[in-house]
Amino acid sequence: METVSLILTTYNCKDNLARTLQNIEKQDYSNIEVVIKDGASTDGTLNLIKEYIKKSKFKVVFCSEEDKGIYDAMNKGYALSSGNIIAFFNDLFLSNSAVSIMVEAIEGMGGGLIGAHADLIYATDEKVKRYWKTGNGQIRRGWMPGHPTLFLRREVYEKFGLYNTDYKCSADYEFMVRILKNNEVKLSYIPKVLIRMYYGGTSTRGIGAYWISVKEAHRALHENHIAFAWWIVFLRILCTVPQFLLGRRKNIK
Repeated sequence: METVSLILTTYNCKDNLARTLQNIEKQDYSNIEVVIKDGASTDGTLNLIKEYIKKSKFKVVFCSEEDKGIYDAMNKGYALSSGNIIAFFNDLFLSNSAVSIMVEAIEGMGGGLIGAHADLIYATDEKVKRYWKTGNGQIRRGWMPGHPTLFLRREVYEKFGLYNTDYKCSADYEFMVRILKNNEVKLSYIPKVLIRMYYGGTSTRGIGAYWISVKEAHRALHENHIAFAWWIVFLRILCTVPQFLLGRRKNIK
């Protein structure tokens, strides 16, 4: 059975981390490695992690030290991990079989530069804000998979590298552009909502943060030598509008 490393990054978010860890414990896939990279939190997170280690049915690896932001923390979390399937996960699974489903999809594709992704929702405790039905598509047409659902074989990171810490909120997008632009990495799409993402992340904190994400998306395309970058950014924005409209019709389960 392949080892799946779920890499969590946190800083002074004790309550959300507790919910995420409790949620992970419900997974029916037995070979999970929980990797926690904490940024030297001061809100009791460290005590929470230590108590979790005592009770968890999974292998837990953790480090608590200052970092240079979320993408630096993600890179450090990756360095701590040992699994041959990698996922960066800071949210909630909506199925107790979510990891099993993702692994089955990946194993069905064989080996090499492969991975899987699924649908997700962004939600507060009260309501869904965004329903992301990702499907399959092309980066050059404004499509992108939902990074919180992305499970990749370790070989992908070994070939393409990690996250660019020069980005404030779109290094995940730049990473996906980098690995998908030439169709070297193949993804299996699972048409199920498997992950509920906490609403209010780095790129959703107001119009200023959103504009930064737009500019960084253009930069990501430009640095990866993809023509018509602003047009692709425009298409990407168009793709997100229906997600928010559809989200209003969904209920929290």
